[in-house]
Formats: sequence, C-alpha cells, structure tokens
Amino acid sequence: MTETLTEVFEAQRPRLRAVAYRLLGSFSEADDAVQDTWLRLSRADRADVVNLPGWLTTVIARICLDQLRARRARREEPAGVHLPEPVVAPVGGADPEQEALLADAVGVALLVVLETLSPAERLAFVLHDLFGVPFDEIAPVVGRSTAAATQLASRARRRLRGVEPDGSGDPAQQRRLVEAFQAAARDGDLAGLLAVLDPDVVLRADAGPRASGEVRGARAVAERTSTFAPMSPYGRAALVNGRPGIVVLPPGAAVVAVLGFTVRAGRIVEIDVFADPGRLRHVDVSAFG
Repeated sequence: MTETLTEVFEAQRPRLRAVAYRLLGSFSEADDAVQDTWLRLSRADRADVVNLPGWLTTVIARICLDQLRARRARREEPAGVHLPEPVVAPVGGADPEQEALLADAVGVALLVVLETLSPAERLAFVLHDLFGVPFDEIAPVVGRSTAAATQLASRARRRLRGVEPDGSGDPAQQRRLVEAFQAAARDGDLAGLLAVLDPDVVLRADAGPRASGEVRGARAVAERTSTFAPMSPYGRAALVNGRPGIVVLPPGAAVVAVLGFTVRAGRIVEIDVFADPGRLRHVDVSAFG
C-alpha cells in the first residue's frame, strides 16, 4: 500500500463518512463503514481500481446497504422516539469533516422519513439526489437495472415530498427566533414562547427508550419547554444539521442536550431534542469552549 493511495483515501474520508452517515443515521456505524471500506481497499487488487473515488463510493454504499438490510431483517424498533444522531457544529466554524456533513445539510426531519424507506430506495435517493452519483453506477449496487434504480429514487422522492422546509428563509431571522425561544424558556414567558411557535409545532425528544416522546401543539410544547428553563443559561448557539440550534453545555460537564429547530414562515414548526448521553458523545465539546 503506497503513501499516495493512503493520501487519496484520507482525502475521500470526509465524503465517505458523509455518505455513510446519511445512509445509516449513526456516526458510530458510519465510522465502522469507513473503516471497513479502508480494509477492503487494502486487500483489493489495485489493477482493478480505475477510478478510486468512484470505487470507494460503491464499496461503502454496498457496506451500508448490507447494514440497512440487516437492520430491517432484525426489525429493530426502538421504544419511544429515536432520532438520527445530529451533525453539530459551532456557528461560523467547523472542521473539514463537519463541513462535508453540513454541505447541503439534510435536516433531521428528512433523516427520520428516510428511515421509513426500503434500503434500496434510501440508497438510490441518497447517492443520486444528495451526492450526484449516476443511476448507471447505482444500479449494480442495488442489483437492479438503471431504469429500476431511477424508479427507486423516484418513489423515495414521492415519499419525502414536503418533508424538508423551504430553505429560502433568512438564517439571521431564524437565529433570532431561536434566541427568542431560549430567552422565553429561561424566563418562563409563556406568551413569548407562543409568539415564536407555530400552532401545529411538533417537539420530538430522544432521551433514550425510557424518556422519549412527542408533543404536538404550541401550548403543549410551550408547557413542556418549562423543563428546559434550568438549563437555558447554558445554551450555546450551534448549527444542528445546518439549521439553527442550541447545545446545552454546563461548565465543566459533558453536553446535556442538543436542540435542533426547523423554521418555516417566521415560526418554529419543529423542535428536535437530543438528550441520550450515549448518542451525544460525538459532539466536540472543545468547539464550544
């Protein structure tokens, strides 16, 4: 294995991790898939590898497809709300791997719906629509014709239609809404919370199987938010899957929670609360120092 080949792989690592994360929704599983891809490359006949980046994308796609199929065969259905692990970065600063994940960021809402697709549909949509892989390269991975692979992505798009919010909103305005939410939560200001929440807002909380759930409606969400008040002074501005968010980081402690917000038409329409300690270990605390 030459140093040049190693360097090429390392240059592709952020993209490979981004592909695997969007297919699997888990950083630990994505990292395992990247490592497995490296092992397969180290054992491959290099004479057969003409386009190394394309070869690597195909290999990691096959690895992820196998994991998705195994997951479905086991019919894993975690109790309560189970949100995909979020991509978390400080506002205005991210390392190269975070930048690769945040580029054309996929919101948590879309990742949740991706979980409902078949493994082949998810792979076809993610590879083509998010990473620009041609259908004639996707077809062999899913074991279908090019036309059939195209149909897989088309079916996925129909299922996903309307999930992602309009991305044309002003990021500064969205951040101000999140700041207003945080201030109102801190002060126990019910009227202030209702002013920034959409009447049909949805709050999803993933704090592990025994402490997860979903709340709908502005008043119910505002009342539930009162539990956030003691921690609100420790909230730090963040990007959560490329959208405005908050990282709750008390002094000298690990991350307690991550909140991601979806804004539409000047109101908060979704709040995703990540509070399962085991699924927040990937958040780089030093980035928020």
